[in-house]
Amino acid sequence: MNTENKTHSKETGFGTAPVYLTAISTILGAILFLRFGYATGVLGFFGVILIIILGHAITMPTALAISEISTNTRVEGGGEYFIISRSFGLKIGSTIGIALYVSQAVSVAFYVIAFTEAFEPVFNWWKRSFEFELPRQVISVPALCLLSYTILKKGTGLGMKLLYIVNAILILSLLFFFIGKPIVESDSGNVAVIDNLRFLNKDSFFVIFAICFPAFTGITAGVGLSGDLRNPAKSIPLGTIAGTLTGLIVYVLVVWKLAVSAPAGDLTDNQLVMSKIAVWGAVIIPFGLASCTISSAIGSFIVAPRTLQAIALDKSFPVRRINIFLARGRGKTREPVNASIVTFLLALVFVVMGNVDAVAGIISMFFLISYGTLCLISFLNHFGSPPSYRPRFKSKWYISLSGFLLSVWVMFRIDSLYTILAYATIVALYLIVEHYNKDQKGLVNIFKGSIFQLNRRLQVYMQKNHSGLDDEEWRPAAICISQNSFEREKVLELMKWISHKHGFGTYFHYIEGYYSKNTYLESRKILAQLIEQRERGNALYIDTMISPSYTSAIAQVIQSPSISGMENNMVIFEYDKNRTDELGRILDNINLVKSGDFDICILGTSSSPVKYRNGIHVWIRPTDEKNANLMILLGYIILSHPDWSKGYIKIFNVSPAGKEEETKKGLEERIAAGRLPITLTNIEIVTFVENQTIGEIITQHSKYAGLTIVGFREEIVKHEPVAFFGDFDEIGDALFVNASMSRNID
Repeated sequence: MNTENKTHSKETGFGTAPVYLTAISTILGAILFLRFGYATGVLGFFGVILIIILGHAITMPTALAISEISTNTRVEGGGEYFIISRSFGLKIGSTIGIALYVSQAVSVAFYVIAFTEAFEPVFNWWKRSFEFELPRQVISVPALCLLSYTILKKGTGLGMKLLYIVNAILILSLLFFFIGKPIVESDSGNVAVIDNLRFLNKDSFFVIFAICFPAFTGITAGVGLSGDLRNPAKSIPLGTIAGTLTGLIVYVLVVWKLAVSAPAGDLTDNQLVMSKIAVWGAVIIPFGLASCTISSAIGSFIVAPRTLQAIALDKSFPVRRINIFLARGRGKTREPVNASIVTFLLALVFVVMGNVDAVAGIISMFFLISYGTLCLISFLNHFGSPPSYRPRFKSKWYISLSGFLLSVWVMFRIDSLYTILAYATIVALYLIVEHYNKDQKGLVNIFKGSIFQLNRRLQVYMQKNHSGLDDEEWRPAAICISQNSFEREKVLELMKWISHKHGFGTYFHYIEGYYSKNTYLESRKILAQLIEQRERGNALYIDTMISPSYTSAIAQVIQSPSISGMENNMVIFEYDKNRTDELGRILDNINLVKSGDFDICILGTSSSPVKYRNGIHVWIRPTDEKNANLMILLGYIILSHPDWSKGYIKIFNVSPAGKEEETKKGLEERIAAGRLPITLTNIEIVTFVENQTIGEIITQHSKYAGLTIVGFREEIVKHEPVAFFGDFDEIGDALFVNASMSRNID
């Protein structure tokens, strides 16, 4: 089947010439004949040259991007839509494609209406003879119907033949214009043209740019023929770039000829001022205008249905029957008959309205969105460096980036309201497409390669510049390993709180056993479940660890790199207070973790739910000189999570009898120096009673706290650790903290 299609394509497909002619006939269109004279009269020669430069600063990167992308993949039917959808996925492609199609379809109406301006002498004669104005629709509606009937009846082949004819007329009319002489008798009474050679009325620049911009929207017209080309990878770059360069040269020559041939008054007052300059201008310029506008309409009418057909072939519309209807083609070349009928009806609506000025800005916005998207695709492929991106024609990443940024900037300069409306429409379209095509690539996939490259470079940069970072501005980069991920969620909650705003967290689900095909598949399944259960906005990174023993798993985890770009500096363990065997396994590995200078946290969980309103209690004892700052910082970091929005931090400082004031003053200074949002009313000094254990004191004050943070020293691990930790069984959740060094609160 594929071989037959390729053979058939080589026998019947178009070459490069139709791409070039479709582009050039749209570039050298209505705006060139009807608006460049006005622009020259208002802005002067150099002002219009700046418009041409700015316009091509957007279109040339787009032309290069199209050429690049088309030589990287086999471009099929749909032109720009195909390129965008196969680069960004069908969700984004369909969204941009629908907007692009509407612009192309309405462009048919725009060019047909502009075509009627070639008959301005006829309309003027009618008004003088019969004393009423003939509506433009008497020509525009029949012209659209005849154009549509011809292409529907005879197919694209006849459209291409017409393109050859009308382009020949276009070239002839431009030639007669260039050999014409300057205006001698001016209607405005001023024949001086010297002022035209300056940059005038700079404040009106973007107003005129908005009027002239449709002249630059023809560069991608030929791309829509991609499905009818023998070799799109060759014809699209050659035809598009050649058309763009030809348009650039012709624009400059036309503006120069206008500037030196007519005074400003004639340029601004007569939209067909070229007819007063050209040889036989009264006939040849209207004829050339009619030719270029009808050729632009032909080009748009050929391209638009193919875009719509390609969208339907990808089943992007929510209703199956609509996709089948619009995707249907006729003959071996699959002429998009139904899509052409829809295009005709849509164009007819705007032709009957008689004036597309109200939507012209929106059309320009959608074209600019398309151009910007194509440039963005090229840039992201350069930056992301995917191995599959190997175009034979290569642009530069900074050229593509400049095209994207200029497109967005110009949109806002032309009309901020239209820009917002255009993007709002795009968002609405995306949400609709996304709702009915959930299995396709979406926004998540767009920047994946670029994010990967950016993350890689940031990781390398942070590694090179890591020296002294912990001392300058410490933040937790915590790792945790547990095999109780589905039985107990509190440690996952703790990791979520730590990694929400100020810290980083990596959670490993431990699978005991040797690495094998079965354990690997099990780990993938568990990881998928954990990721699916992770709530939106959770910044915790989750992974799995397969190892034959708990100790070997810990040894592997503490040596794993952090995704944050900084080294992991904290290890968090968890155990159920009702299971002392779990605590014993943790304590057996404390020395292993301490070998790496990690801060150690042990979360003892209870069966009761977290009482957020009861706050976080931080207990500081005289023996916690090294732990105190870390405990306070952790309390502040945890409190920043939205779960604790109605909670608070309360610091209890255990003081020997007689040293209460001294202890309180030292704690207040510590809090003030750290600029932490902890009020003095949330500080309480608790006097140590000799006959009372620390566990009894803490239980008395923090039995119902949401979370209690307690420090412990290495000596505790060596001497009756179970008794120490067991002393806190009657309180809720307790986080035991051991700092590797004293942290600064800056």
